Amino acid sequence: MQLFRVYTIVATVLRYGLDDLVPKRFVPWYIRLLRITFFWLRNQHKDASAGERLRLALQSLGPVSVKFGQMLSTRRDLLPPEIADELTKLQDKVAPFDGVIAHDIVKKALGVADLNEVLTDFSPEPLASASIAQVHTAMLKETDEPVVVKVIRPNIENTIYADIELMRSLAWLVQKALPDGKRLRPVEVVEEYKKTIFDELDLLRESANGVKLRENFQDSELLYIPKIYADYCRTNVLVMERISGIPVADIAQLEAKNTNIKLLAERGVSVFFTQVFRDSFFHADMHPGNIFVADRHLDSPQYIAIDFGIVGTLNREDKRYLAENFIAFFNSDYRKVAELHVDSGWVPSYINVDEFEQAIRTVCEPIFHKPLAEISFGNVLMQLFNTARRFDMEVQPQLVLLQKTLLYVEGLGRQLYPQLDLWETAKPFLEDWMREQVGFTAMFNKAKANIPFWTEKFPEVPDLVFDTLKQVKQLPERHQYWHEQQLLHRRESTKSIVYGVSGAAFVIIAAILPLYQLPTWSIVLCAGLGFGCWLKAFIKLYRI
Repeated sequence: MQLFRVYTIVATVLRYGLDDLVPKRFVPWYIRLLRITFFWLRNQHKDASAGERLRLALQSLGPVSVKFGQMLSTRRDLLPPEIADELTKLQDKVAPFDGVIAHDIVKKALGVADLNEVLTDFSPEPLASASIAQVHTAMLKETDEPVVVKVIRPNIENTIYADIELMRSLAWLVQKALPDGKRLRPVEVVEEYKKTIFDELDLLRESANGVKLRENFQDSELLYIPKIYADYCRTNVLVMERISGIPVADIAQLEAKNTNIKLLAERGVSVFFTQVFRDSFFHADMHPGNIFVADRHLDSPQYIAIDFGIVGTLNREDKRYLAENFIAFFNSDYRKVAELHVDSGWVPSYINVDEFEQAIRTVCEPIFHKPLAEISFGNVLMQLFNTARRFDMEVQPQLVLLQKTLLYVEGLGRQLYPQLDLWETAKPFLEDWMREQVGFTAMFNKAKANIPFWTEKFPEVPDLVFDTLKQVKQLPERHQYWHEQQLLHRRESTKSIVYGVSGAAFVIIAAILPLYQLPTWSIVLCAGLGFGCWLKAFIKLYRI
């Protein structure tokens, strides 16, 4: 199965002429020779642009490759514009499957003979089509509300499973073969990704995620989450409020409607940090295809988010370390950054903290207090990778989703408002959050949160105090008892040793007596005394 998938990938690369995108000087002779051996696989899209060929190839390879293309599409600082423009189409313009099939899937999932019993005006033409599912418009019959119906692509699990198994095999080879394999922890990263993408196939899980995000941002001016109609959601079908908004990537339309672009970009950063540090529950698939801007009050713009299949969570410890790291970065306190990495176990304790501090300063100092337009994140990432390798920094699989989401947010900010200072925008939020976590306010809030628990336990406090005082009063008596028991144990142990040694002596004497031709009864007597002593020693030891 994996060999067939490898062949499929190679064939796709060659049929779409992706090998031509690599400069000849970077292709070793043996790869060029190998290309000749696949003579029947020729470029069938010579008239298409490089970006179009890349998009079509990723689309044909399935959801995992499309997800990769979606992430690349947000990094216009790393790609030529024509390629970035084509990859943007992967966000919601993947080739759809037949709308009649989608209609039948929804009808079967809802368990109705006629879909009009629940959903009327179901459109066979998809409103949008992505890598894992596509969306159709309809009306909810019960309330006559406009809704969208998300439907999982049929038989998509097999393709995803084959890709994941291939990725796992490659990750295992990387971990075993490369010097950095163990530090990079590729197998764990793939396992984390596998869990994430298979969770995305369960629309019941997505509906629960949407409900929670909506609760977290109820009445928020930053972010609107559409209503989920949970009663009509199934594993492969999701029914959600139909929203009206401007795609966040449509900068021209946003500008034409006099949107406050600077505020919009700043609010994007605020939304991210609010989800991560206030809620510990964040939308982890924030590519532009899933983000819209409400088409009202554009002087105070509000985001609209859809597609909640991938969400991330952070535990208290990771969240605290991340916040402290961010704040230390913002304050150019690279010593603190280095110490936090050691304390958290992200780098080994044996590394030289002074050298690590200097390495971090070298990478980060040139990019602070600069707008996004002036930062080459490709260069920064390469320097960070080199620093991580030099100081044996391990990859943290639980943070991979967060890192991917931060790349999305940074890429979105770069498109919206290149003059945005990402660090200055985020710093006040994190400082306020840290103040809420430490000091008197944090202590008061924690005590307030525990009031129900202590209210329940308070009636038991007098009994607990009485029992404790009673035990303290009896402590000297118990201590005396334990002391006497230890003395008794020691005496019995000593007796057991004496009996054991005596038994050994009698047995040795019984073995020697035949050499002196003494009566048999004396030999038997000594042997009997020896075994008797051993029996007594065993009894003493057993009683102890």
